[in-house]
Amino acid sequence: MAQYALLVFLSAFLLFQIQPLIGKHILPWFGGTSSVWSVSMLFFQVLLLVGTGYATWLVGRLSPRRQGAVHLALLGVSLVVLLVTGLARGGPLTPDATWRPQYGAALIGPVLAILAVSVGLPYFVLSTNSTLMQSWFHRDRPGPSPYRLYALSNVGSVLGLIAYPFLMEPLLTLRAQAYLWTGGYVVFAVLAGRAALRMARREGEPTSAPVEGRPPDSTAREQTGARPGVWAGVLCVLLPACASVLLLATTSHISQEITVVPFFWVLPLAVYLLSFILAFTSERCYSRVWYIVALFVSTLPFCWLLYYRPATLAVWVHLGVYTLVLFVSCMVCHGELARLKPAPRYLPSFYLLVSAGGALGGIVVTLVAPHLFPGFWELPLGLLACWVLLFAACARGWRQSRDHPITWLTDVLLVGGIAILGVTTLLYIQAGSVNVLYAARNPYGVLQVREYVGDLPELRSYRLLHGTTMHGFQYVEASSSHLPTAYYTEESGAGLAILYHARREVGLRVGVIGLGVGTLATYGQPGDTFRFYELDPDVVRLAGGEGGYFTYLEDCAARVEIVVGDGRLSLERERAAGDRQQFDVLVVDAFSDGAIPVHLLTAEAFDLYLSHLRPDGIIALHISNRYVDLGPVAQLAADHFGLGALFIDSEGDGERVSNSTWMLLTGNEAFLRRPEVAGRGSPLSSCAGVRLWTDDYTNLFPVLK
Repeated sequence: MAQYALLVFLSAFLLFQIQPLIGKHILPWFGGTSSVWSVSMLFFQVLLLVGTGYATWLVGRLSPRRQGAVHLALLGVSLVVLLVTGLARGGPLTPDATWRPQYGAALIGPVLAILAVSVGLPYFVLSTNSTLMQSWFHRDRPGPSPYRLYALSNVGSVLGLIAYPFLMEPLLTLRAQAYLWTGGYVVFAVLAGRAALRMARREGEPTSAPVEGRPPDSTAREQTGARPGVWAGVLCVLLPACASVLLLATTSHISQEITVVPFFWVLPLAVYLLSFILAFTSERCYSRVWYIVALFVSTLPFCWLLYYRPATLAVWVHLGVYTLVLFVSCMVCHGELARLKPAPRYLPSFYLLVSAGGALGGIVVTLVAPHLFPGFWELPLGLLACWVLLFAACARGWRQSRDHPITWLTDVLLVGGIAILGVTTLLYIQAGSVNVLYAARNPYGVLQVREYVGDLPELRSYRLLHGTTMHGFQYVEASSSHLPTAYYTEESGAGLAILYHARREVGLRVGVIGLGVGTLATYGQPGDTFRFYELDPDVVRLAGGEGGYFTYLEDCAARVEIVVGDGRLSLERERAAGDRQQFDVLVVDAFSDGAIPVHLLTAEAFDLYLSHLRPDGIIALHISNRYVDLGPVAQLAADHFGLGALFIDSEGDGERVSNSTWMLLTGNEAFLRRPEVAGRGSPLSSCAGVRLWTDDYTNLFPVLK
């Protein structure tokens, strides 16, 4: 038992360590968008399905001796491939720079290809292990229930996830993490090889031998050994599919509201796995009646948060509401799934259906929803599906007496929960369509152009939204359409850097990472050059005048250049080609979902920016965020490169000016001493507890507000 338990635990731990590790490594290559994690999760779910299918085929079709021989060969091949690829790349797991995408538009195909080449084979081997070890354990010891190993597998998964943001990420570089993980995989392969070798030495015996003995926590189905029916098989797919949809949709929602970092990938996934542990450890952990009540109670604040979107709540309130409803809904899905678990001899087929459901959920969120829904509707619709599945599960027992008060209470809560969530979802969808003139969804998120009509005709404007984040607006009236607005007005960090640069009167060369609606082009004068770097082609088209909503670029008196692609990767290619841009001002204003992508704030990124700046140039960083304080990160980078830094915090006026936070970094002390600039800013008070961010090291916790 101990050998199987160790193998199941270790494989699960490694499975869920590699996910955030490789996801964090490739995230900067695709603009830091949360879709990278959704596509990665789809890859891992599909590979888990393939691994479970392999294990099902192995134990169902081959004799024990052949099972051991085939799996031993697979383990050996995986070790050889890991060694060869590690030597070829100069390090294990993480792909080298040759795999970076050349253009910003593609995402799904390149992400899947990179993951397949870098971690595909070891992940596949690990994904076979839980099902295979449980089957071999049941063959060796038919009495004890192998489902306890399934719960242990999920414990290992949760610990692997928790260890990443709290231990691995804060203490180790990505390179060190990759070496440590590889060492763990070698240990696993040796232990699994011993188990496979022992199985290969066994005499053949029937692979579908009847169950002997009675598992201590078995259900009636396990006692009789009856084959699950068609409806049970359908639920074994739909329930995990619903939980998978909720997991991915919640992760995307949190990332869009706050920022895209591994912690906000790990937290929902850990909650999801915790529900698996509880549901499959003991039947006492899931009471349908109590979870109907819990689902109803958790749905109420979720509906409030979803519809009203209050902007003043602390980050922990948002996380609390979303993770609570995720946990309860996943407990419902997995608790009902645990009720359906068959006799151990049908265990591989059961896990295959569960894995198919998980992969189906990933396909729905990653591939189907972006083409089917013009807005981000997966989360409320997924929760509504959870309610409907719970209703269907309860309906199976409605032939029994309905006279008990608790039965009537649960019926009322079921109908009430579906009604409340259904109405809220409808209102949420309708609210997302009010005054919408243009809507598009692509791998980088949901884009909308909305018309806002103020109290006065001159306040009418068109606004560009990416998810819940406004990326700029322009007044419609010709008399005010030339005015800089939102985060880019004259008192903003970007406005100050451009207006008061010493070369303002002789011609500026301005670089901007992040186009938005092109508001900064309003500062352009004859003789200036404004070069914009933009990842999203749809944003380029809208800012360029498609639809007639925005005219900043068209009206700009300066020369305007647009480079489509991730700003950092584009600047790196230009530097490698010897094309240093010699910017007077470089504005870093790229926002992925709710915050500037992490890869634009590392020491390597600042070194790149400085290589494209004139000696007296200025870096203007837009670091506005409701939940993350990026000021210390920018200040440490300034200290590292010997730059002066000024913190600019602008208050909004409810009309033309929006609240914004900027950091100005420069070696030009004369600029920082100008009264017009110095009077608007202040030095940052403290960077306590924060380390310099690098491409190999970032840590979000010290900068959470």
